[in-house]
Amino acid sequence: MPSPDTLFLLAALPAAMLVGLGKGGLPVVGMLGVPVLALAVSPVQAAGLLLPIYVVTDMFGLWAFRHEFSRRNLAILLPGAMAGIGFGWATARLVPEAAVTFIVGAIGLAFAIERMANHHRDRPPHTADVPRGLFWGAVTGFTSFVSHSGAPPFQIYVLPQRLPKMVYAGTNTVLFAVINAVKLVPYWQLGQLSLDNLQTMAAMFPPAILATLLGVRLTRVVPEEWFFRLVLAALALVSVKLVVDGLRGLGLA
Repeated sequence: MPSPDTLFLLAALPAAMLVGLGKGGLPVVGMLGVPVLALAVSPVQAAGLLLPIYVVTDMFGLWAFRHEFSRRNLAILLPGAMAGIGFGWATARLVPEAAVTFIVGAIGLAFAIERMANHHRDRPPHTADVPRGLFWGAVTGFTSFVSHSGAPPFQIYVLPQRLPKMVYAGTNTVLFAVINAVKLVPYWQLGQLSLDNLQTMAAMFPPAILATLLGVRLTRVVPEEWFFRLVLAALALVSVKLVVDGLRGLGLA
């Protein structure tokens, strides 16, 4: 049976690479990083250990998508996200993480089912409007802070706009790069940013960065129609996982 240190290394490498692939634009894979590392450490510790990986790979994702993102969407989403992070920080000791996880999963799953059921309808794309953007931006920031599940609210707001594939991926990368950077201070203050095994995690930077660049390459070559099918399927799968995790956390499953 592998030692705890060996098990940690075996989990940390694929977890870091999954984060990198996600930062390169591939949907769903980045969210697998915490569950994979949680095979060796607690989920809370895994989230804290991977946050530096997120921040480092964000820098390379920002460079890769530096010309491909929606400025209007970011101008609307970011103020809402900052408010959501602030609210999450202020209520960190009061808000039950499991309840937030369940609600986000339920909303994301309902949205994914509705989109899949009506995929044949030729509906006009939504615009990047301020009221919806501020609301979903705040939900994105709050849920990312509380339960590391900011992707579903972002997708609910952005997917109906039918942005070009690379613009969607770039907007996602830039938004969450800012969110992850801002989360560093409150996570440190709340004791959720773990420095245990930080030297080992620093050794994961190179493979995570290479995975980020590979993710960008794969995102560019995947046909646009299949890319967004993958995004929607990923949203459904992640939402199911969030619902199950939330129910377990609430003692209902």
